[in-house]
Amino acid sequence: MNPGISDFMESLKGRTPGEVEFHQAVFEVIDSIWDVYDSNPRYKQAKILERMVEPERTIMFRVPWINDHGDVEINRGYRVEFNSALGPYKGGLRFHKSVTLSILKFLGFEQTFKNSLTTLPMGGGKGGSDFSAKGRSDIEIMRFCQSFMTELFRHIGPNTDVPAGDIGVGGREIGFLFGQYKRIRNEFTGVLTGKGFGWGGSLIRPEATGYGAVYFVQHMLTEIGQQVKGKIFSVSGFGNVAWGAISKINELGGKVVTISGPDGYIYDKDGINGNKVAYLLELRESNNDIVAPFADKFGVEFVPNAKPWEVKVDIALPCATQNELDEEDARILVKNGCQLVAEVSNMGCTADAVNFFIQHHFPFAPGKAANAGGVAVSGLEMSQNSMRYNWTSQEVDKRLHQIMKDIHDTCTTYGRSDNYINYVKGANVGGFVKVAEAMLAQGVV
Repeated sequence: MNPGISDFMESLKGRTPGEVEFHQAVFEVIDSIWDVYDSNPRYKQAKILERMVEPERTIMFRVPWINDHGDVEINRGYRVEFNSALGPYKGGLRFHKSVTLSILKFLGFEQTFKNSLTTLPMGGGKGGSDFSAKGRSDIEIMRFCQSFMTELFRHIGPNTDVPAGDIGVGGREIGFLFGQYKRIRNEFTGVLTGKGFGWGGSLIRPEATGYGAVYFVQHMLTEIGQQVKGKIFSVSGFGNVAWGAISKINELGGKVVTISGPDGYIYDKDGINGNKVAYLLELRESNNDIVAPFADKFGVEFVPNAKPWEVKVDIALPCATQNELDEEDARILVKNGCQLVAEVSNMGCTADAVNFFIQHHFPFAPGKAANAGGVAVSGLEMSQNSMRYNWTSQEVDKRLHQIMKDIHDTCTTYGRSDNYINYVKGANVGGFVKVAEAMLAQGVV
């Protein structure tokens, strides 16, 4: 390891002990951009990188609420406002038992560069709670969301910080959160994205992350003389992200044969299409967080306590959560003839898996590039809210497709070397330079 990188990481770990996911995300970025940073005296003098790894603001708060039995429960809430050099803080809220400060810092750090790549005026942030909707009634979820927003409202606003959804936060939760914000502030503003279309939301927002990832994969395939049509895909997860990706893959002529959950994965050799895709939304709304019922309903194979990466496919799309695909999974995919992997979840692959792909010059797209479609359409929702106007789904989809092409072009500009495109380096350098230049222009703030 470069001595400069080693010293930087040791210093960071000393200031942020135990934040393993955050350290992983920072190292992945600085390992790519260090030469650019180290060779630019302006960046070094202004300590741009040292400032980038420190959130501008970290908010933690308790979230008390009453369950259906009349008992008081307490969760912990967070909002990490990481970087506002390019615009208001922008990033999702995650409600899941795995949520910690380290997880949200890694997500907020990644979000800063992802938002930079979209070319839209958005800074980076992330938030959430260790609350899980599994087994909860809609009324309990509403009570929790209202309590959460009763604290969060004072820290957000349409020109300050605009949260969106993430794992565990879909249209239902956004509705409850927005209703409480409106109630407290007595104003109707675009303070959240992912809203219902009839009250300020954008068309295709629920599908956008998955759609955008498939558009990005389209461009990656074009680089190697291939196309989506006729390709076999493995997809992990079964929420909005997986649903959007599967829908677009089917539309473009590909076939998806897997989905997964904490309980295992589904293998459907005939492809997940038609009413099977629609059923994914019912699974998500059940709050049970398992996929076994899919096998029962459609009579397909369920493999318990396993990941879908052992299935022989052309393209693999991690769509569930961080570090869900490790080096052993990467080796199996390549051995089985997989042609391409794109992270649709945030940091879906472990560092060892990413290194394996890059060392073997295997086409691999990091989440900050491939999954930027969700936040891109969130940015378009913000624009529509500002205009008090809604674009058609065709208009939004056209803009999303162009944004994903622009992100791919940025990755190839900064990541192409000889006959290989290092998408990790391309995304990191492209995102970093834009944020760094904005920070320099705005002084030491």
